[in-house]
Amino acid sequence: MKSNFSYENEGRLMIRSMTIEDYESVYKLWETITGMGLRSMDDSKEGIERFLKRNEGLSVVAVEDEKIVGCILSGHDGRRGCLYHVCVHAEYRNRGIASNMVKFALQALKEEHINKVSIIAFKKNRLGNNFWTGLGWEMREDVNYYDLVLNEANVTTFINV
Repeated sequence: MKSNFSYENEGRLMIRSMTIEDYESVYKLWETITGMGLRSMDDSKEGIERFLKRNEGLSVVAVEDEKIVGCILSGHDGRRGCLYHVCVHAEYRNRGIASNMVKFALQALKEEHINKVSIIAFKKNRLGNNFWTGLGWEMREDVNYYDLVLNEANVTTFINV
């Protein structure tokens, strides 16, 4: 792993790099997050394994009492970093877990000499949008964001919407 950064809070909460061994627990967490959009191929075990190998040591999990309670997929293209699927289990929110996971991910990206990071938040995700603006991130209104689906089999399922 590239980053050796970790965070512990009184021995109960640990924030560390995500590994493929975390996949099942992370996926179960994602399934509890209202509004989470999961793609059938990109978010499969094979898709996440490919992402983690390409971006070794950059993705983050928060673990408390041996349970994964938060996650960020983090990567870059050599120029810009991007954070995906940022979440904390509802029962563990408002304790600084997300903020500390973001610090971990940003530090790991800085070690890769990445100078700018982006996040995409659904417009209806009030909780997420408030979180990002509260951390000082700026919402861009000067660009349009476009997608092109290259594989129609890679469908998105939204959780609890």
